[in-house]
Amino acid sequence: MLRELVADREIRALNDTAFAVTPALREAYASGDDEELAEVAMAEAARASLRLLAEEQAAAELRGDRAGDGSGDESDPTPAGPVFRRAVIAADVDGATLRPDLDDAVVRLSGPIAYDRIASIHVDLAEAESEVAKAVEVIDAADMGDADAEFVLGDAEDHQLAWYAAQELPFLLDLL
Repeated sequence: MLRELVADREIRALNDTAFAVTPALREAYASGDDEELAEVAMAEAARASLRLLAEEQAAAELRGDRAGDGSGDESDPTPAGPVFRRAVIAADVDGATLRPDLDDAVVRLSGPIAYDRIASIHVDLAEAESEVAKAVEVIDAADMGDADAEFVLGDAEDHQLAWYAAQELPFLLDLL
């Protein structure tokens, strides 16, 4: 998705679902400033990123490749071997609507996000990959309340996402 963002100069969130500091999120936390609440929304987005990685891994297995191992089309920009890193895009958008039927930080976007609206990109560093890969394997179990799976997710979530300016994204993708 990040490669498509660079190529297309816009990105559309899956099902137009995104995360933000919402009135429900503010109400859920008796204390906390906007920066702290933004961190909560970012953590929710990072967990959603795990779900996207799990979906991509399952799709790759159905196709018969090894989760993005670079086999097949030699023009495929996917690096050799699967890369398991969470990624979150922070953007300034208008027109998001609240999703009270979902978690407190969930919103629905009104359309794609243009590249010039992106404030920053947040991505795991290489040392998080093994824990993130394990978390991808158990994200569904954690969603269903499995305490052991939640513990595995905690190991991945202990890693802070690195901050990159939007203009750094093409160079970051070259390094991955």
